[in-house]
Amino acid sequence: MLAMTPTPAFLKLDLYCKGIRIDPECFPEDHRGRPITRTRAGLGSGLELILPENLWTNVPVVEDFAKVSPYELVREGDQFYVTHPLHSKVEVHLSPKPDWYGARTSSGKRMDRVGTLQGTYLGIYPAAVCEYWTEDSKVNCKFCSVGLNLGDKDAGEKTVEDILDVVHAARKESGITYVDFNTGHYEGDTYLDTLEPIIRRVKAETDLLIGVQTPPHHDLSRYDRLQEMGVNRVSFCFEIFDPKIFQDICPGKHREYGLERYLSAVEYCVRLGKNMTWKNPWVVNGEIIAGLEPPESSIAAIDWLTERGAIPTVCVFRPLKGTDMEHYPVPRTEEMVPVFAHLYEACMKNGLPIGLAPNIHVSLVMLPEECRGLLEDANAFSRAETKRRFTAKAFAAQYYARRKLRSLTRNGFRSNNLHVESVS
Repeated sequence: MLAMTPTPAFLKLDLYCKGIRIDPECFPEDHRGRPITRTRAGLGSGLELILPENLWTNVPVVEDFAKVSPYELVREGDQFYVTHPLHSKVEVHLSPKPDWYGARTSSGKRMDRVGTLQGTYLGIYPAAVCEYWTEDSKVNCKFCSVGLNLGDKDAGEKTVEDILDVVHAARKESGITYVDFNTGHYEGDTYLDTLEPIIRRVKAETDLLIGVQTPPHHDLSRYDRLQEMGVNRVSFCFEIFDPKIFQDICPGKHREYGLERYLSAVEYCVRLGKNMTWKNPWVVNGEIIAGLEPPESSIAAIDWLTERGAIPTVCVFRPLKGTDMEHYPVPRTEEMVPVFAHLYEACMKNGLPIGLAPNIHVSLVMLPEECRGLLEDANAFSRAETKRRFTAKAFAAQYYARRKLRSLTRNGFRSNNLHVESVS
């Protein structure tokens, strides 16, 4: 007799930890799904799926642990299901591959080599590969795959025009509301110099929310400038809260910045939130990877961030093929559940603005509001949750009203004459 089907939240978390096998009839490229690729901008190397309750996820498939997963993706007619020997099958959907992936920018670059959808938002890695990978003695983060993709799935040099072509295409065809720019470390802290001209153009030509994920700049006043030009989110990936483990796994970050600089940047940027308005929201994230340190250390990181007004972004460690940690064990779901349940609880206890931005579903992480499905008490925070959802609807209504108004009065917007070419 089959056990009860898990909640979508538990299924999303369990799939991160166990991966999935794919029936030969289910390869996404054959069904207009997104291809299984590893781009420079993220940890994703898996299958993009949409689970019940509209939870988007990127499920490991090429790593060794996924090959022995109890989960399998199967197809029955036009429907796709996730099966498991101990519970009922769950209907899922392949995340759709947008037509613009196969188009080309005005300079001839294929658009999916410039930016890709990660869930429902656009992720772009606009600069050169992180220099931790290019030193004679590599000091890259040991879990990272960024330097493995050169000349493969990601365009090396991306001009501002290339990026704007992709941004406009994704906004028009995929309805994105948010674009996230991610860079690595560069000598001389030049990452913000690279991003600022792009940010100004995106803000001038679109109504999109913008996020920036870079190392912590040594001149913290640069974040005042980012806020003034319309950036809505800054994220600092310190990955590990335990100082000794941080030093061992992230040697380049330890040498160049140190954990304390990351934490200081978080605190500084949180203070800039006093200037936040509904029209110009400002959110600060601290990113950690659960499974690289004991669960109690990840929980301590969540508490440190939320008590200061920052929202944690918590990834599940994935031992990606080709990385220094590819043979490390994936974390056990049972150890991850308390971490992610605490993520929701801590955000709600501290009154943080989670889940407000419209049409943002993230495939690489569990969003804090998604973790509600992991609570033992399903009624916990019911009143606060009702208020949170009401606020999210109000924010979305305002955002789309402004988008509609802008579309009616966008005199001076550039004509978007793209050279579109199909790519087989």
